[in-house]
Amino acid sequence: MKKKVLITGCAGFIGYSLCSFLLKKKYNIVGIDSLNSYYNLNLKKKRINLLKNNNFKFIKCDISKKQTFFKYIKNYNFNFIIHLAAQPGVRYSFENPQSYIHNNIDAFANILEYTRLKKIDLFYASSSSVYGECKSFPINENSILRPNNIYALTKKHNEEMATLYSKIYKLRIFGLRFFTVYGEWGRPDMFIIKFFESIRMNKYFPIFNNGNHYRDFTYIGDVIKMVFELLKKRKKFNKEHKIFNVCRGKSIFIKKVLKYLVNLTKFRKIKNVKLKKTETFKTHGSNKRINKISKIKNFKDIYFGIQRTYYWYQNNKKLFD
Repeated sequence: MKKKVLITGCAGFIGYSLCSFLLKKKYNIVGIDSLNSYYNLNLKKKRINLLKNNNFKFIKCDISKKQTFFKYIKNYNFNFIIHLAAQPGVRYSFENPQSYIHNNIDAFANILEYTRLKKIDLFYASSSSVYGECKSFPINENSILRPNNIYALTKKHNEEMATLYSKIYKLRIFGLRFFTVYGEWGRPDMFIIKFFESIRMNKYFPIFNNGNHYRDFTYIGDVIKMVFELLKKRKKFNKEHKIFNVCRGKSIFIKKVLKYLVNLTKFRKIKNVKLKKTETFKTHGSNKRINKISKIKNFKDIYFGIQRTYYWYQNNKKLFD
C-alpha cells in the first residue's frame, strides 16, 4: 500500500526537494505551503508546478491558523508528517521577530496537536543554529544549546515542545538539525545562490568577516538521502523524541568557498562586511548518529555541489527576476 504523507513547506528548498524525491518513490503526498513573500514567489510557484502529478495534492494554507489547517486535512489519514514549514533566516529575525513566533512556534504547536490527535509519527526541521557559538568540534546532538538569535531560539523552543509531547503522549518524533544545506533549487538569501544573484544584478557581494569563518556545507542530495533512510527505518525507534544532526560532518573555510566561486564565475565584486555578534563563527556537526542509519560513504564534495548549483542557476535565472 502506498504511503500517504503530509509535508509542510513543500514550496521551500528542502520541502520541494524531498517531495520530488518521494514522488519518484511512489509516495502519495499532500503538500502545504503558505507561499509567503519572504523571498521570490516565482521560485516557490515553479517548485510547486514541477511537483504536480496524480500523487501530489497542494494546499495553500497558513498552518499557524489552527482551525483552517485542521479543516483542510480532516479527511486525510497520513502515515506520518514531515514538518519543514518555517520562517527561515537569522538576519531577518532582527527585523521581524514576530514572524518567527507566528510561523515557527504557533505553527509547530498546531502540528504537534495534530500529531497527538492522530497518533502518527512526526519529522520536523530544527537547525544547527540552536548550538550557537561552540568551542569544541565536531558538535554532537548532546552538546549544550546556546541560541544567540530569535530564529535559533524558536527552533530550540520547538525541540523542547517536541520532547514534552513525545514523553506525555507517547509519540515517535524526530528532530532534524540541518547544517547549511545548499544546492539546486536553493534559497536566494543563502550564500552560494546569493553570490550568483550578485553577478546577475551586477552588485557587490557582501562577505562577512572577510570570509574568515567556517560552515558545514551539506549538499541537498545528501540531505535527502539521509532523511529518506530515517523515514524508512522510523519504526525501529521507540516512541520518544530523537534528535539528528543532518550534515556532511566537515567544516569548510568560507574564504576557500569564495575563492572557488570567484574562479568559477570570474566575478570579483566583493565587499567585506563586519561579522555580527549574532552570527556563529563556526559550524561543524558530527553526523555519526544519522549515518549509522543512512550509511553514506561518500558525501558530495563542496566543489561538485557548487558546480551543479551554478549549472542549475544558469538555466533558471528568469525565476529570480
